[in-house]
Amino acid sequence: MSVRPYRDIYRRECRQIMVGDVPVGGNAPISVQSMTNTLTSDAAATIAQIRELEEAGADIVRVSCPDEASTAAMKEICKAAEVPIVADIHFHYKRALEAADAGVACLRINPGNIGSPERVKEVVAAAKANGCSMRIGVNAGSLERHLLEKYGEPCPEAMVESALDHARMLEDEDFHEFKISVKASDVFLAVGAYQGLAEACDYPLHLGITEAGSLKSGTVKSSIGMGMLLWAGIGDTIRVSLSADPVEEVKAGFEILKSLGLRHRGVQIISCPSCARQAFEVIKTVEMLEERLSHITTPMSLSVIGCVVNGPGEARETDIGLTGGGKGNHMVYLKGVTDHKITDKDLVDHIVELVEAKAAEIEAGLTETMEA
Repeated sequence: MSVRPYRDIYRRECRQIMVGDVPVGGNAPISVQSMTNTLTSDAAATIAQIRELEEAGADIVRVSCPDEASTAAMKEICKAAEVPIVADIHFHYKRALEAADAGVACLRINPGNIGSPERVKEVVAAAKANGCSMRIGVNAGSLERHLLEKYGEPCPEAMVESALDHARMLEDEDFHEFKISVKASDVFLAVGAYQGLAEACDYPLHLGITEAGSLKSGTVKSSIGMGMLLWAGIGDTIRVSLSADPVEEVKAGFEILKSLGLRHRGVQIISCPSCARQAFEVIKTVEMLEERLSHITTPMSLSVIGCVVNGPGEARETDIGLTGGGKGNHMVYLKGVTDHKITDKDLVDHIVELVEAKAAEIEAGLTETMEA
């Protein structure tokens, strides 16, 4: 029996669409999304939050358009944003028409509440006229009544049927620039729906566990659900839905992708939980390093281990390593090789300087490669 290499992830083959200048699907990197929670009608506040999300690394940002005042602000918002903006539309299809005219890159509609097929046709026409892509967003909590009557409750089969029904509506209008999501707050329901949809079509899939919860519980829940799918090669763009600062969604999204080797951004800190063997305060040190290194976007690895049990082994596999030693003398590893010792004094400052220098070295090397 052949077994695939344990690290390999074979991504599902699918067509590629564009959300503004960000490719989604095909062999494109899995993009990370978030959503603003400001009043969209307050353009200044919304733009400020988009800036924070851009700095955190968001590839795409979604903005809710619940009323006419919101779509009226979208032209200013789209012009100011440096990432593609997706208009989130529910119930009022005219908001989609207005958002398309305002310059959004993508229209997200929920087929269960957008209205009649005629209204969907109007939205498609607006998307075509303005060069927008679309997302069919199916949610377990808003499935069409006839599907609930047919299946008795939200289930993977019902969600897949809903998605494919509405995909056909877009296809009938000769529109294929769309991705699909089948979200649920129940991990098993969401995973089952995405697995079924992945087999049933070749459109890009937007992953998410909707209404996942607070920062801690929601991150865990999303990591389990999306991790299962991503490991199976399913998923082309993700959003971690948290009852928290939207920036935390972006951070969590990248951490999920980094843990699977699917995207690399910033410093990946490998650290021990600490115990009585620790030769320095590991937890406090890691907390300080995470904060001090949050500005680094260059992909690199740093191990912070409190003692020599696992420290040397982890350090051999990371760009920079720190292993706790006796009498306040700790070993620093560079490129997996022992390099020098450091005392408790200025430990964090020293590691930050090393990481910043390494990041600058990597960036310089990339620049030289691109110019060659």
